[in-house]
Amino acid sequence: MNQYLLIFLIAALGYLLGRAEIKGLSLGTSGVLLVALIFGHFGLVAPAVIKNLGLCVFVGAVGIIAGPVFFKNFKKGALQYILLGIITILSGAIACVLAIKVFHLPAALSAGLMTGALTSTPGLAAALEATGDNAMASVGYGIAYPFGVLGVVLFVQLMPRILHTDIAGEMEDMVRMSKEAEALSEGKKRIVVEPLGFFEFAVVVALGVLLGNIKIPLGSSASFSLGTSGGPLIVGLIVGHFGHLGPINLRPPKQTMNVMREFGLCMFLIGAGTDAGQGFVEVLKEYGAGLFLVGAVMTLVPMLLDLLIAKKFMKMKTMDSLGSITGGMTSTPALGTLIQTAGTDAVAVSYAATYPVALVMVVLCAQFIGALL
Repeated sequence: MNQYLLIFLIAALGYLLGRAEIKGLSLGTSGVLLVALIFGHFGLVAPAVIKNLGLCVFVGAVGIIAGPVFFKNFKKGALQYILLGIITILSGAIACVLAIKVFHLPAALSAGLMTGALTSTPGLAAALEATGDNAMASVGYGIAYPFGVLGVVLFVQLMPRILHTDIAGEMEDMVRMSKEAEALSEGKKRIVVEPLGFFEFAVVVALGVLLGNIKIPLGSSASFSLGTSGGPLIVGLIVGHFGHLGPINLRPPKQTMNVMREFGLCMFLIGAGTDAGQGFVEVLKEYGAGLFLVGAVMTLVPMLLDLLIAKKFMKMKTMDSLGSITGGMTSTPALGTLIQTAGTDAVAVSYAATYPVALVMVVLCAQFIGALL
């Protein structure tokens, strides 16, 4: 099939599926993932560049949108966000170690399951490097990844209902702070290079990719980098916060960023879904459906534990807690769904605060499990 036709056919069918509701629940943009999995199962795979392009576009846009209130919000709740990011990944890692011990699973397979359950491609890369077993780790990732995505997407829709959350009331303060920061920025005249904001956005993504490619040594052979997800997110937050370089405006219009955020998410899901769909059924037949359940546990336990700690001990609001959970789970699709559920992208602030911590932790844990177990 023509690759351009494939990409846009998956997108069209995915959005149609995402619109379908069952008792008020819908997949939203994640419907694209489900359609992509089916196409991937039948050997129809999107070009490799699509996934990473979509990812850096999505997180770059999220960073710019969240930037105006990120540092102010992070300063007030920095310790909470850091702890939640650590707890999310550590609980997933503990579940992974238990799976290895109880079910006698290979370490490479279990590390792959954990990174798939936490939807972390950088974590998978670390597991591949640490174990040297590309096949087993990739199989584990492919088994756990679909539920890792869909599980978090449904979780962030269900929890506000179960907890009877006043979404509009909770988001009111965060929305006001976004609006105040934007009004302050708009009040100052800057040089606008390109009115739609594509120049500014291109600068953010380019600098983000450069930052993401910097490797930080962790030991004799291991290294860590922010990658195509962390780099653009960090640069986007900084640019979104400061908004300019001297007299030159660097903050694109909000409407442009909303479009780029959705476009990036769609492209990422198409690439990730068609990749994960290859051989998915055959893998389940070979290794058993039990592995799927192990992966599901690695997805559900961190989210439930995080929500309990955030609500009961940290006294965080539900939507703020869920934003942190999507960041802790490094779940790009779930953030898109949470924004739709909240009715505002202000919820991306807590995602952005937790995500970098979780990104570092999942890479370290995957390397530890792969190298030592």
